[in-house]
Amino acid sequence: MRIDSVTDATFTAEVLESDKPVLVDFTAAWCPPCRAMNPILDEIAADRDDLRIVKLDVDDNQSVAAQYSVLSMPTFMLFQNGQPIQTLVGSRPRKRLELELEQALVQEPAGR
Repeated sequence: MRIDSVTDATFTAEVLESDKPVLVDFTAAWCPPCRAMNPILDEIAADRDDLRIVKLDVDDNQSVAAQYSVLSMPTFMLFQNGQPIQTLVGSRPRKRLELELEQALVQEPAGR
């Protein structure tokens, strides 16, 4: 799967109304750790059909970033059934990110 960009205008439809979990990468063009995470996110997106990954540029989309109190980049927020179930701040190795995502997805109660 490829990584799409979302905006303040498309966030509800693309993230909150998604039928599968969505990892939102709150990012900024000027952020070196954000750029360092791009290949890792690309690999995860290519390997997983059960998780959608999207990017939201916080400089161009300040409303959603403010709504979820995103202050540092990169911030990764995992949404399931329209709700944020996990927030991770800062870059990390692929294996650690995947483990953290798996733990959050397993803990989320079914049918919510």
